[in-house]
Order: sequence, then structure tokens, then C-alpha cells
Amino acid sequence: MSAAVSIAFHGLAYAMVLYLISVGLSVTMGLMGFVNLAHGVFAAAGGYVMTRLMNVYGAPFPLAVIAAFITVGAGSIALERLLYRRLYGADELSQVLMSVGLIFMSVASAKFFWGPLAQPMIPPAYLSGQLDFGFRSFPTYRSFLILAGAVLVTLLWLGLERTRFGARIRAAVDNRPMAQSIGINTSLLFTWTFALGSGLAALGGALGAEILAIDPGYALEHLIYFLIVVAAGGLGSIKGPFFAALLLGIADTGFKYLLPEFGAFFIYALTLALLLLRPQGLFGRA
Repeated sequence: MSAAVSIAFHGLAYAMVLYLISVGLSVTMGLMGFVNLAHGVFAAAGGYVMTRLMNVYGAPFPLAVIAAFITVGAGSIALERLLYRRLYGADELSQVLMSVGLIFMSVASAKFFWGPLAQPMIPPAYLSGQLDFGFRSFPTYRSFLILAGAVLVTLLWLGLERTRFGARIRAAVDNRPMAQSIGINTSLLFTWTFALGSGLAALGGALGAEILAIDPGYALEHLIYFLIVVAAGGLGSIKGPFFAALLLGIADTGFKYLLPEFGAFFIYALTLALLLLRPQGLFGRA
């Protein structure tokens, strides 16, 4: 029972990080039809911005996290305008080559500016130590991560399900030509959606730096897990990646705890089985 509680707790914290990073990729791929394998670059950038502000300039943790979200979101607009927009409608191979090229450029840039080692992420004093829940204690920061992730997931769901902006995104995902015909500016919508997805990735990278260490190979090392969340959840879905991240986070934590010698073998096997049964993902359109 103790092992099950520990696996569920740490798996849930891991799942929140995976969801925040991956949900933007799900929406942008479903909306734009762009195979953006470089999505993890924005998560790594968010982690680097946060750790730099905290470790070098002594910025408070909340300010550093907000700065990571805004900085990366704003920077992604320039990338979308200058690079991504030129390949909308291009074949998948061209999109993959461009995004993979961005990954390797980010790896080289991170090594040049920050060196090859992972960036230290030291939580503030009020998020350090353990929280005593009576029956057992849990790490304070990971408890905060679960709570913050739950709040952000709720806000994201409300924003995309209960606002005009969210309705436009859903309309464009379902039928882009029809959305354009009723006056929705899909070009501007693409830009803002891309910025939101990139900002969320930066937020996930910053908040999750204690779980997924920020180092130069971050975007390449964790790429397969981000893609698993998107593929298993379904393109263009908001709730699909959430449930996929929950399954992946808890299952990966459990398998590595109980059967460490097999590594991530079971995760890939389960993903393969799921996609054979439901090629469109859990909540993707058939």
C-alpha cells in the first residue's frame, strides 16, 4: 500500500508536467497540421529562463516562473512568423527536418551559453521539505506541483471550453475552411494559439525542472514522451492529453519503481497496443 501511494503521488506530479508541456503540441498539431518536433525546445527555454533568473539574479520563484511563460510565449511569436509560417501546408518531411534542425540548434546554443551540465533548481524555502498529511509525509514541492497543475488544467479547460477564443480554436480544429468562411482570422488565431502552447510548454518546463532536469539535451531526450502523450490522447484534444499524461506518468513511475531493469519497455509496449486499437488516440476523431 505504501508503494502504491508513493507511485501514485510521484506519478501524478510527473503527469502534470507532461500535460502542461504536451497540451500545446496537441492543439497546434491538430489546428495547424504542423509536425512540430521542436516543441520541447520551448519547455527547455522556460526552464533556462527560470533557473537563470533565480540562480543568477536572485528573482523570486513566482516572478521567475511568470517571466519564463511570458518570455518564451513572446519569443515563439517571432519564430512562428519567421519560420513556422513558411512551412504551413508543406509536406511532413519538410516540417520534421525544420523542427529537428531547431532541436539541434537549441542543443548547441544551450551548451554554448550554459555549458553541458544540468541547471540547478533549488525550490524556495516555503516549498522545500516535507508536508505531513498524518498518515505519511510528501515532498512539499511536488505537492505544490500537483496543486498548481490541477489549477492550471482547470483554467485551461475553462478558457478553451467557455470563451470565444476557445470556441474559435475548436471551430478551426474541426473545420478550418468553414471557420474562415464565417470570418474567423485563422492566421492570427494560429499565431496566438502557437504562443499559448509555447508559453504553456515553458511553464511546464519551469515548474517541472525539479523532476525533468534542464540540460542541453532536454528537447531531444524527452521528445518521445511528449509525442506519446499527444498520440495517445488524440490530436486537437484538451482532455485527451490529460488522461494520456496521467496514464503515462503513473505507469512510467510504477514500472521504473517495480521493474527498473526493464526501463521504459512497458511504456512503449502499452503505447503500441493502444495505438493499434485506437489509431486516433483516446479522444481523437475517428
